[in-house]
Amino acid sequence: MSILFISDLHLEEGRPDITQAFLRFLEKRAIHAEALYILGDFFEVWIGDDGMNEYHHSIARALRRVADSGTQIFLMHGNRDFMLGRRFCREAGCTLLKGHCVIRIQGEPVLLLHGDELCTRDEVYQRKRRQIRNPLSLFFIRRLPLSIRRNMARKIREASRMHTQEAAREIIDVTPEAVTQTMLRHGVRVLIHGHTHRPAIHDLKIDGQPAQRIVLGDWDCRGWALEANERGCRLAPFSLLERATET
Repeated sequence: MSILFISDLHLEEGRPDITQAFLRFLEKRAIHAEALYILGDFFEVWIGDDGMNEYHHSIARALRRVADSGTQIFLMHGNRDFMLGRRFCREAGCTLLKGHCVIRIQGEPVLLLHGDELCTRDEVYQRKRRQIRNPLSLFFIRRLPLSIRRNMARKIREASRMHTQEAAREIIDVTPEAVTQTMLRHGVRVLIHGHTHRPAIHDLKIDGQPAQRIVLGDWDCRGWALEANERGCRLAPFSLLERATET
């Protein structure tokens, strides 16, 4: 059986095309997989599990159907949905992973990340990331009224879009030295991450040994999924407009 990896769907009610494509992906592919890993930015924004509406519950129900069929589902925080919590995961039947997770694929240790922590040249972003992801900050944010959290999320999204448009391309991509150091620290030769929206398989050298960095694509004009099985890894796009009968 295969293991599937996706990230950066940025699910929201305003993008029904992505939502429907994801539901088809669950019904046609994920339900036949051994495991599905969602490596962050699953939702465009998440202000807390207490802010869930019917849309979020519908996504949780769809995940639960796949989990109940036997597929293990694992979810990792991204920079847009880092407040996603245990309540959603219980409802969806999935396991919430820590920020750095090592799994084994065909006996090989593989490191899973969202990927934003590798963009160390983007000092402005990293400083804000440390501030808002601080446990004390999260403690107070979770206790703010929903209306205030929604307003904060809107402002953060707008600031993020402006920063991405204005920053140099190489600044908002991963830093090669950070990739090497992270892989060495975890003792792996394969790294899978998302965040940068630049899908590719990069061949590397780590301590003189061949290695790979696999970057998952975002779901916007098309979807992306990485499939790993006994034959190896295949990263491929697919149309968001596929009919439900297609796989």
